[in-house]
Amino acid sequence: MASLNVYSVLVVLFLSCGVVMATKENDQIIKENNCETKMGLPCVLEAFTSIFNTRIISNKCCSELVVLGKVCHSALVKRTLENPVFKYLNPATIIAKSIQTWNNCLALIDSPSPSA
Repeated sequence: MASLNVYSVLVVLFLSCGVVMATKENDQIIKENNCETKMGLPCVLEAFTSIFNTRIISNKCCSELVVLGKVCHSALVKRTLENPVFKYLNPATIIAKSIQTWNNCLALIDSPSPSA
């Protein structure tokens, strides 16, 4: 029975260390890449609501999101999910929406504009 308790403590310790490491890793990525300064606040809010709710992101904000870059985008979404305020959300669903938003914006920006 004692070995089961030790095992349980080790699992909890390992999982909690993983969360702390993930937080530090995301924070480091965000800091090193200046992620928090690459998008204007209106587009940050629009991208956020397109991922965490069901709002559509505008072409202008898609452009800013693509300039932000996928590394920053992913790190910011993951850091947001680490916030206890969002603990009720399903991380897999949010990450899937995040990838969908990124892919939609990338396709929009990469597609040729119709000629006038």
